[in-house]
Amino acid sequence: MSVRGGYRLLEGVKVLECALLLNGDTVGMFFADLGAEVTKIEDPVRGDYIRDILGQIKPRVSPAHLQVNKNKRSVALDVRDPRGRAAFLELVKQADVFIDGMRAGAADKMGIGYAALKAVKTDIIYVQCTGYGAHGPYANIPTHGYQMTALPGGLPARIGPDGRPQRARGVQYMGGVEESSAASYLAAEAATTAALAALVRRGRTGEGAYIDVGASDAVLAAAWQGIVYTLNYDRITEFKSLSRKQASYEAKWPEGSARYQLYETKDGKFMLFGAVERKFWEAFCTLAGREDLAGTFSPDLHIDFGESTPGLRDEVQAIFRTRTLDEWMADAAPLGTPMGPAHAIEDVPSDPHIQARGILLEREDAGIGPFTYVTFPARIDGLDYAPPRIAPRHGSDTIEVLGNAGIEAAVIDDLLASRIAKQDPGA
Repeated sequence: MSVRGGYRLLEGVKVLECALLLNGDTVGMFFADLGAEVTKIEDPVRGDYIRDILGQIKPRVSPAHLQVNKNKRSVALDVRDPRGRAAFLELVKQADVFIDGMRAGAADKMGIGYAALKAVKTDIIYVQCTGYGAHGPYANIPTHGYQMTALPGGLPARIGPDGRPQRARGVQYMGGVEESSAASYLAAEAATTAALAALVRRGRTGEGAYIDVGASDAVLAAAWQGIVYTLNYDRITEFKSLSRKQASYEAKWPEGSARYQLYETKDGKFMLFGAVERKFWEAFCTLAGREDLAGTFSPDLHIDFGESTPGLRDEVQAIFRTRTLDEWMADAAPLGTPMGPAHAIEDVPSDPHIQARGILLEREDAGIGPFTYVTFPARIDGLDYAPPRIAPRHGSDTIEVLGNAGIEAAVIDDLLASRIAKQDPGA
């Protein structure tokens, strides 16, 4: 079975995925994007829930399904049935990685947990990716969305003016976990990295691995800067080199640094300016024809994230309104001045840099129509990301995959007949 999308760095690596929602699906997406042969093992009746939620392009085709299940195949098997489980274990014997994206403990109850898989494939890399992780007091609690962000401090709350709880913003600084809402993506990055490291070790030692990733842990780790600075705030003795984010710091420098701010351009667009090093600030002053402002940089600082200079922010805003965003970007590149667009999402696809990077891919598929994919965020050997294989229909590859695994045609026919009966009890 050839992979018709993504990169081919993992070509030849076989991955089985049992996942119902985004945590496990996204791990499989990473493997598929890198060229592995990823096969979804799905319940015969409903399959992956992600097909049916988060909006529909057509029945059972959500944008989320098209994105996270691209480049995969789908096999419909009831692993609770001894015949389905036997077929599944035959696939396991030929696999390198198994992705468990179900609720913690569910795979064990179905007879396909780590111990069961290791018994038939001693060097299997078993990757369990759940909301709260597979061990700890909360392990068996199902999670959705912001639950995984809230546990590590990313959804601080307060009572609002209407007497109801609401998000409390602005209580962290240096980039807190409230800015890391993509918990499933972060968890999948951690799970994929660990699995690839385990594959390297297996190549040396022949040893498999069991990997337990909690999305809440991944959110916390991704926001390490906010965590480390918040938890060590009382130990800091110098504040001027800090970004202005916390209330006690704002009281000392209420305006913040004019050199690290959002500014509006002549055409009503927005830039994030970041000339916090002295050399970059001086280059900007030259570019703007305002060499008189170069001396506003404090002589005792090399980098300015938080110093407040009265009136300077308004001066810089007036400068930015003299040129359009495109004009500023054209000038910034040759001088190396740190600044960049602060786009609304709908403006992102038209940005020339985004287009050059190829991170967004527009493709039209039969029966679906045009669709915009987010591709793997790396360019490898200078190659463009190949157009993806469209996300599979539920069970669309069952016959081919099981046949290639050496399972007899009569057994496959029996399994298919059983699936039809379960989907329509009156059949």
